[in-house]
Amino acid sequence: MTPRPLPESPTPHRVVALLQPAQSAFLLACANEVFGDHSPAIPARYAFELCTEHPGPVRNQAGYDLLVTAGLEALERADTVLVPGWHQPAGTQVPPPVIAAVRQAHQRGSRIVGLCSGAFVLAAAGLLDGRRAATHWAQAAELAARFPQVHVDPAVLYVDHGDIATSAGSAAGVDLCLHLVSADQGAAYAMRIARQMVMPPHREGCQLQYTEQPTSGPVPDSLAPLLEWLAGRLDQPVSVAEMAVRSQVSSRTLTRRFTEQLGISPGRWLLDRRIAATRALLEETDLPVETIAHRVGLSSAVNLRRRFHDALHTTPAAYRRAFRTSKIE
Repeated sequence: MTPRPLPESPTPHRVVALLQPAQSAFLLACANEVFGDHSPAIPARYAFELCTEHPGPVRNQAGYDLLVTAGLEALERADTVLVPGWHQPAGTQVPPPVIAAVRQAHQRGSRIVGLCSGAFVLAAAGLLDGRRAATHWAQAAELAARFPQVHVDPAVLYVDHGDIATSAGSAAGVDLCLHLVSADQGAAYAMRIARQMVMPPHREGCQLQYTEQPTSGPVPDSLAPLLEWLAGRLDQPVSVAEMAVRSQVSSRTLTRRFTEQLGISPGRWLLDRRIAATRALLEETDLPVETIAHRVGLSSAVNLRRRFHDALHTTPAAYRRAFRTSKIE
C-alpha cells in the first residue's frame, strides 16, 4: 500500500476509540500507547479520545469501569474511528445507533479501524462487504458465518485497505496501529513510538497470527535469535543457505520454519526489513540513494529503486519529499 504523505497542517490527526462493554482493557491500552501522548522527544501527531453509545461508566474485562463522557457525536470529528475489541457472547448484535454512527463516519471520510472483535462492528455496518478482513483466529468462523459477504482471513495479523483496516487479537492490534502510524507519519516516527514502547519494529500484516503446534514430538525452534542476528546485518548479503548454517538446520527446514512461524519466506522477511531501514534513512538523512542501498544490503541504487517501488508503489525520491524528517521536530 502506498504510504500517505505527512499533512502540511500541524493539526493532530484525531483518533476516536469507540468503546463497548465488556471492553478489552488490553486492546484499548495498546491503541492508547500508540496514538496517545509520548515522551517530549516524540512530537505529538495524534489526539486520542474515547466515546461510547451511552456516556458514563463502561465496564471492561478487567472488572472495573471506565468513565467515558463523550457519546457517538464524537465520531463526527474523527479522522480515524478505532473500535477496539470487546467481550460479548456469540451472536450478540451490534446496536443500530453504533452501526449508523460508524457508517456515517466512513461516508464523511474517516478511516475506520477494527481491532480483534471490533471487526464485527465494521462488518455490521457493511464496510467489509466484498473485502478481505482479519479478526482473532478463534472468532474468524463466527465472523464468516454471520457476514458471508466478508472474506475473512483467519491467519493474517492485519489487513489494511486504506479507508478500512482490521486486525487479529491481542498484540496484533499494536502491529496494525504501528503500521497505520508508519503509513501516516513515516517509518522513522513509527519506530520512535515502537522504541518508546520497548517493542521491536512491527510485524507485517501477512505474517501468521497463530500456528497450531504439534501435540507430540519436538516443538519447532523459535526464529527469534536468527531474526535478531539478521537485523544487525542488513548491510551484508545473507543467503538462505547462510541463515540455515547459522540456525544449524538445512535450508529446506529453515524455509519451512519461516512459513510455519511467520507465514513468509526468509527472503521476503529480510527484504521487508531492508525496505523498512530504507524508509527510515530516507526520512532521517540526506544520504544519496546509492549509499542507502549499500547500507541496507540492496547492492545498488537501481536495485533499491526497483524493490522500493515494488513494495510501496512510489520512488525513493518521492517518498523522501513526502516524509523527510525536517517535518519531525
